[in-house]
Amino acid sequence: MELTKYRRKEDTVMKWYEIDAAGLTLGRLATRVADILRGKNKADYTPSVDCGDYVIIINAEKIHLSGNKWSDKKYYRYSGYQSGMKEISAENLIAKHPDQLIRKAVKGMLPKNKLANQIYTCLLYTSPSPRDRTRSRMPSSA
Repeated sequence: MELTKYRRKEDTVMKWYEIDAAGLTLGRLATRVADILRGKNKADYTPSVDCGDYVIIINAEKIHLSGNKWSDKKYYRYSGYQSGMKEISAENLIAKHPDQLIRKAVKGMLPKNKLANQIYTCLLYTSPSPRDRTRSRMPSSA
C-alpha cells in the first residue's frame, strides 16, 4: 500500500504568471488568480503548504464589472475612531488605486489564516507604462 506524498515547501518550484486584466470580469479573474496563488492548478496540491506561483497583474484599470456595480459596489474601511467609517465606490477606488480592486477581491477568496497572508505576498501588480514596470516588486531570483 502506497502512502500519500505531501509536498514540502523546499520541493516547490514557483513559476511566474503574467495576467492581462483588460476586459476580464473581476470575480472570474480573482478566482483564477486565487487558485494559482494557492497552487490548486498543480497536480500535487497540498492545502497546508504554500505551493502556489507568483502572479503579476497588468492593466488592472481596464477590468470589467457587470451591471451597475461601478457605482453600487462599495468598499468600507474603519479608522477605529467614532464616525471613522469611510466608504468608496468601485469607480472611485479604481481611479485612485487601480490595483486595490483586484487585491481586495483576491484576498477575499483566500482562506483566513496565516498561510493566506504568506500566499498573498506573491500577488504583484505592475502598471501598463514601461517606466513603472521596471520598479515592480519582482525578486531578483526570477
